[in-house]
Amino acid sequence: MTAIVTLKPGKDQSLRRRHPWVFSGAIGRMQGEVLEGEVVMVQASNGEVLGMGHYAPGSIAVRMLDFGTEAQLPDATFWESRIRNAYELRKGLQLTGQGDTNVYRLAHAEGDGLPGLIIDVYGDVAVVQAHSAGMYKARPLIAAALQAVIPGLRAIYDKSAETVPAKAAPGAQNGYLLGESNGQEHIVHENGHPFAVDWETGQKTGFFIDQRDNRSLLARYAPGRRVLNTFCYTGGFSSYALQAGAELVHSVDSSKKAIELTERNAALTGLESKHEAYAQDVFSFLKDRHNQYDLIVLDPPAFAKHLSARHNALMGYKRLNVAGIKQIAPGGLLFTFSCSQVVSAELFEGAVLAAAIEAGRPARILHRLTQPADHPVSLFHPEGEYLKGLVLAVE
Repeated sequence: MTAIVTLKPGKDQSLRRRHPWVFSGAIGRMQGEVLEGEVVMVQASNGEVLGMGHYAPGSIAVRMLDFGTEAQLPDATFWESRIRNAYELRKGLQLTGQGDTNVYRLAHAEGDGLPGLIIDVYGDVAVVQAHSAGMYKARPLIAAALQAVIPGLRAIYDKSAETVPAKAAPGAQNGYLLGESNGQEHIVHENGHPFAVDWETGQKTGFFIDQRDNRSLLARYAPGRRVLNTFCYTGGFSSYALQAGAELVHSVDSSKKAIELTERNAALTGLESKHEAYAQDVFSFLKDRHNQYDLIVLDPPAFAKHLSARHNALMGYKRLNVAGIKQIAPGGLLFTFSCSQVVSAELFEGAVLAAAIEAGRPARILHRLTQPADHPVSLFHPEGEYLKGLVLAVE
């Protein structure tokens, strides 16, 4: 029997607006055996059924999968329907291999009605990442749905060990749910640009898909410029700049593995003679680089994953942007980003403003940037908009 979560009086309004989170403080009582990762029925204080979702102990107690009195337990049909809906959207965006791109995000958690689930596709391989116990337990059904929906799928790799709550899945290990490693380098194409992707040992699912549109924008401005790509990871911005005709491109990351991947991707462009990579701390590298670059990319990892760290994150963004603004050549372009979900676009822009004031350099905003269409944001869940960026012209 499905356990029942009953909300306190007046705490049902957000669910009636289809916001997918039930916070623990909104719960009045629970009936039945409520286990982490299990599907529960959520009802208002008057007994009206509001929907179904995955339960987890913690601040966000239920992540809703379906709403209304007709909500059913998620079965094979449910998973195939949701994943097919997500796939058809990406197909319409020409991301599923029919154009010059075959790397894309198939499932973006709440943005696709699948809270706690990320699925990225690299050619004929899907990489699944469960961020909740409920999605972790549903992996067999998710894998079956992927096989039913995506034509020519060769393998499904589960990379949830780093993301599923440790107490919910002790001893979780990454591995193939379908197929196996073929021992070959896997090359994908993004807007015609080749990239080698390592989903087994790389960060996240292996590639930062969310910067695709912003890399294309950088390519418009890169010709003839001296480009510095910091926190480069696998060198996405670097490859675009090289192929767009940059005079030179320097890539910096503290991770030696990231630098190796960047150098490999630079080699795939055939223009590696214009590229140099440095395994070095970005803040240290930026010292004494005055006027060496007229296009700088600042794309750090998330400085804050929780609200408690937001203030320190804003100080970090200010410090980083001070360094970038001070060092860039007059008339240069600064591409600066934050992927911290708890830092809003307004707060990030404020940190960059404070940096420009401290650096003493006039700057103009040319573009406000965000995540691409395969990272959709539900109207009912604005928290899904996490990537924000600015392109500044620095005098």
